[in-house]
Amino acid sequence: MIKKILTTVTLLFFAVGLFAQTTTLIGQELNAITTGVPFLTIAPDARSGAMGDAGVASSPDANSIHWNPAKYAFIDQDISLNLSYIPWLRNLVKDINFQNLSGSYRLDDNQVIGASLMYFSLGSIDFTNEFGDIIVPGYKPNEFSIDIAYALKLSENLSGGIAFRYIHSNLTGGIPAGGSGTATKPGNAVAGDISLFYTKELNLESKKGLFNFGVDISNLGSKISYSEDNYYDEFLPANLRIGASYTLELDDYNTITAMLDINKLLVPTPQLIVKDEEGNPVDTLGMDNDVSVPVGILHSFYDAPGGFSEEMHELMYSAGLEYWYMKQFAVRVGYFDEHATKGNRKYFTMGVGIKLNVLNFDFAYVVPTAGRSNPLANTLRFTLGFNMANLKKSATSK
Repeated sequence: MIKKILTTVTLLFFAVGLFAQTTTLIGQELNAITTGVPFLTIAPDARSGAMGDAGVASSPDANSIHWNPAKYAFIDQDISLNLSYIPWLRNLVKDINFQNLSGSYRLDDNQVIGASLMYFSLGSIDFTNEFGDIIVPGYKPNEFSIDIAYALKLSENLSGGIAFRYIHSNLTGGIPAGGSGTATKPGNAVAGDISLFYTKELNLESKKGLFNFGVDISNLGSKISYSEDNYYDEFLPANLRIGASYTLELDDYNTITAMLDINKLLVPTPQLIVKDEEGNPVDTLGMDNDVSVPVGILHSFYDAPGGFSEEMHELMYSAGLEYWYMKQFAVRVGYFDEHATKGNRKYFTMGVGIKLNVLNFDFAYVVPTAGRSNPLANTLRFTLGFNMANLKKSATSK
């Protein structure tokens, strides 16, 4: 029963298109990659969410800890703080949501520290036995992560960053699994990120320009298990993100930025099962997934059953545009693309941003394509930012 619950909770993501469940259909070669705690890959802020989930090389802000901790070294605020709220599966249920609190603090001209808390509530679930009788009514599964980060300027244009993450996933409340009687427990794991960020002025004729490049390897850590005997043992969503952006000042009032991110999960590709005409398994394609984390990361670059072409299908692309008027009002658009055999997540994004004296507001909206639904469809994502420097000035002037 518990295994069914874990599967159902996981499919809560996959079935609606955010993470497609692993499917084995020889001929069509559907073979998406799944991981534990997929909430770690959700774009936590409305700004990046409005630009196709691109952010590894965007300008630094309070949420850089998720996209590229190294960006903090070039942030233009001594103190930054953002709070985000994202309703989840709002078309189906009303009590699932994702919340994020992120911020940074400048130690000196070269060093910045950051921290964040991400909390994902899965609403209320009634646990039943094999006969359909309710044994635990109204249980509220939840997951969260606590992050700390450190960024250091390595030169005038280059910075490096690291982050450490504690992950807690309580999906079952310790209820023993039916049938096998396997005891369950909350999943706990630790992980780390390592990143680089490069920024340099690159003018275009007489107009000022800025080129950014970023690399981030995230969620490198232990597996997560929901039982003492590791019966429910899963990889974390380790990910390689590479991207670039270019900002052009059109004049004193108008600025536009274009950016592109490429992502690849550093997780083994599932094996494909070959069946005979009667549906009996006779062979497998691909490499064994029951390996350690370091081996799994290494295998992720060459273990796809379909060879190099399938490995290329595992790349995900995020493209975004951001336009600012007088550095106070922003309009954003973006697109996210994932290959049809790896989940088929394809969606347009859009949003706006408003900067006031003390508060910043960002909004994002998703428009699914490819005939797929999306957990964020018909949902407005919201991020509230605090300009701590202006807040301090306002308090001092009173």
